[in-house]
Amino acid sequence: MSKSVFEKIIAREIPADIVYEDDLVLAFRDIHPQAPVHILIIPKKPVVRIGLAGPEDQALLGHLLLKAPEVARRAGVAESGYRLVFNNGRDAGEAVPHLHCHLLGGRALAWPPG
Repeated sequence: MSKSVFEKIIAREIPADIVYEDDLVLAFRDIHPQAPVHILIIPKKPVVRIGLAGPEDQALLGHLLLKAPEVARRAGVAESGYRLVFNNGRDAGEAVPHLHCHLLGGRALAWPPG
């Protein structure tokens, strides 16, 4: 099975503008930003999507969510506000089969989205 684009970024086979990294997660700027700040936060462990995560992924998912405020702070949007989005499946806009959280900010975000 071939690697996803995110696995290639984790392995440094594809360049990315990395803004945060630790042993469990990697955060980098989206190449097609939908807001002035658009960062993807991904687990290094390949989990296809949030709907396929299992009980064994609980600590990893919690870690990813708890790192989002630090990524937002580093990106300068922690105080003004930001949105976290997980897409699950084709109809939700999922384009890469590797769980990822979109951190969006840098402007007022409309509600409802989509």
